[in-house]
Order: sequence, then structure tokens, then C-alpha cells
Amino acid sequence: MQVAVVTFDGFNELDSFIASALINRCRKDGLEAFITTPTPVVTSMNGVEVTGQRPMEFVAEADVVLIGSGVKARDVVADERMLSRLPIDPSRQLIGAQCSGALVLARLGLLDGMPACTDMKSRPFVEACDVTVLDAPFHAEGNVATAGGCLASQYLATW
Repeated sequence: MQVAVVTFDGFNELDSFIASALINRCRKDGLEAFITTPTPVVTSMNGVEVTGQRPMEFVAEADVVLIGSGVKARDVVADERMLSRLPIDPSRQLIGAQCSGALVLARLGLLDGMPACTDMKSRPFVEACDVTVLDAPFHAEGNVATAGGCLASQYLATW
């Protein structure tokens, strides 16, 4: 099984690096995570430049898609072209979002009728998408899960 750890400019290092590292350390059932980026190089919220391991098109073939968070999440959801590059399908993929990644799932319509977990900074923006935000660190329904807070990547990696 292949995991796309979707990583945008302005990403939170904790989300992308910890989820990827935890999954790759386990290698349970052939799981393998790849930092998946919309451009060859992305820069974190703290100025760390990272070369993507897979291009955004990898999302379509991945078995698991984890959407990371970052300080530019609102820019991502405002960009129709960027959203069109995320052909996520909960009928055949496990889909998870970390913190502001819930905003991406909400914008894609994947949280319709489902509550979500996110971080405190992202909460008002997720709620503005008519999504109920839970006061909990993790929530999953079917093949879609959201997590919020500093341990979000750990919750999703173990899910």
C-alpha cells in the first residue's frame, strides 16, 4: 500500500515528516509513505525546503492520502486549479487530514455531514465551511479521518 503525504508550501514539518517517518518505520503490510508535492520543491512554515518524493499526480494512485496542514491552507483551498489536482476518492482510498488539512477536505466536499477535528487556529475556517468541529484529537467515519493538534500525525499514521 502506498501513502501520499500531501505537502504544500507553508507546510507544518510535524505533519509531513512525522506521519511519513512513522509509516515508513513500520512498513506493516507493505505500507510506504511518500512526501507528495504540487511543485518539485516546497518550503515549510519555518523555511525548510523539501524536494517532493512524488508529484501531486501520485494522489490518484495512492491507497492512502494524508493531507498535511500549513500556514497557506487557505490559499490552497482558494485555488481551484490546485484542488482539481486532488482527485481523492473515499470509496477506494483511506483519506486523512491533519489540522488545517481538514479545510482542504471540507472544500472538496469530503466532510459533508461529518464532524471533524482540527487545530484551534484552523477551527473558525473549518466551521465557516459548515463543518462541526469536535473538541477531540481524532475522528474517523468510514474511510475519512481528521486529527488536530501536535499529535495529529501520530493519530493518523496509526489509524
